[in-house]
Amino acid sequence: MNLLFLMTDQQRFDCVGYAPDSKIATPHMDRIAAGCAFMRCQTVNPICQPARTALLTGKYPHQIGTLQMSGDLDFSHPTFPQALQRAGYWTAGVGKFHYLQTWPWHRAKGKGVPLSSLRSEMQSLGYDHVWESSGKQLAMKNHCDYCDYLQERGLLDSYRDWVEARGANKQTPTEDLAKDGVAWPFDEEDHIDCVTGRKIREALMDRPGDQPFYLLGSFCSPHKPFDPPQRFLDQVPYEEVDDFLPGEKPLSAEDKKNLWKLRRAYKATLLLVDEEIGKVLDLLEAEGVMEDTLIVLTSDHGEMMGDHYRVQKSEFWRESLEVPLAVRHPACLDGKRHSCPVELTDITATFLDAAGLEAEEELSKPWPAFHDIVPCRSLLPVIRGEKDVVRDFAFSECRGVWSTITSREYKYVRLHGGDDPDHPQEKLFHTATDAGELVDLAQDPEYIETLAWHRNRWIRVMETTPPAQNTWAPLL
Repeated sequence: MNLLFLMTDQQRFDCVGYAPDSKIATPHMDRIAAGCAFMRCQTVNPICQPARTALLTGKYPHQIGTLQMSGDLDFSHPTFPQALQRAGYWTAGVGKFHYLQTWPWHRAKGKGVPLSSLRSEMQSLGYDHVWESSGKQLAMKNHCDYCDYLQERGLLDSYRDWVEARGANKQTPTEDLAKDGVAWPFDEEDHIDCVTGRKIREALMDRPGDQPFYLLGSFCSPHKPFDPPQRFLDQVPYEEVDDFLPGEKPLSAEDKKNLWKLRRAYKATLLLVDEEIGKVLDLLEAEGVMEDTLIVLTSDHGEMMGDHYRVQKSEFWRESLEVPLAVRHPACLDGKRHSCPVELTDITATFLDAAGLEAEEELSKPWPAFHDIVPCRSLLPVIRGEKDVVRDFAFSECRGVWSTITSREYKYVRLHGGDDPDHPQEKLFHTATDAGELVDLAQDPEYIETLAWHRNRWIRVMETTPPAQNTWAPLL
């Protein structure tokens, strides 16, 4: 069976057409969800690099040393594309990887990582073919294949200047929000997602005809800057809907105006990605391989967009943690909507399972210690209707600041670094009745047993998934 992994960047759970509370029509993403969709998929870390490196390895960020967007993935960790290569797959990675975060934030423009010069290193992770984009903001510092594309057209400096002018990332609303959400100023064909879509299709058309394929097609929207070409911005009406979830302080009138503009542009970038996904699906159908291809669509994390008085990601709230997950298995086209807890890295085990491989076996090493702890789990038993769940809860963590346990009805949040070790900082939300996670039940005596159940699962995860050990010294 062929394997196609389509990713977006920073897409909220409710910004996909098949969601019951959808905020946008995405007909081509819905074509994938005609197979099935998991409605409670939670990223293991709501930051780009930690989530993506966890997906590559099937392990939690704290196991592989990528808790924060700081530093690089150690390439000694086994990856699932490497396993697929060993099983006879032709493998390709097209678009945003973000496995490296070598430079600190103060680096000068254009002085980041020369990704287009590291092709052999990226291929060593298990990709026969690589065309890599840094991402929108990261292209200001890094140099990648998309930067090469822009440079050939004399656009690279102008692009970097334009992205920089859209403002820096902040966790709470600031006046910088007014700078973003404007139309793409260059030709539509040069937009990063249009180029990525073309490169995905080119890779599919140029693949060997005598091997099954695995292809990662990783788009860069709807990540900031929210930069849709005018054609897509024109398709989304500007709406002043004051439905922001309340936070630590109220949004000002100016905040709301800015956020309504950003909402419009955010949705418009998704229309662009959806159109490009449709072209990829059309190609599979035209080549007659659609019915022999497992297709998965997801994102690395969500976007707060003003809810809880937050923007961007890195938060334990649902809008940051929960992501779309649609799966089209050609033998399971029942359109089911699964509500069981799922972790983003379960996709890793699912791809391996579809190729007839065991995640624990393929992603383990016998030495050094703790490389044989692989927590991802295949979703194929749920997709095929053999099981209702593959896990009782989902785990997530971020920056060493907090971690969570999310069960079918509750979310437990553990805040790290408190002053009193006898009284840990905890939150508990009954998500079945409080989807906005507004009422903290951690201090309610009626929920003492529920709190303890989730706390004990958190302890269990932390006790049983230690960081994998690594080596670098030569042997005699």
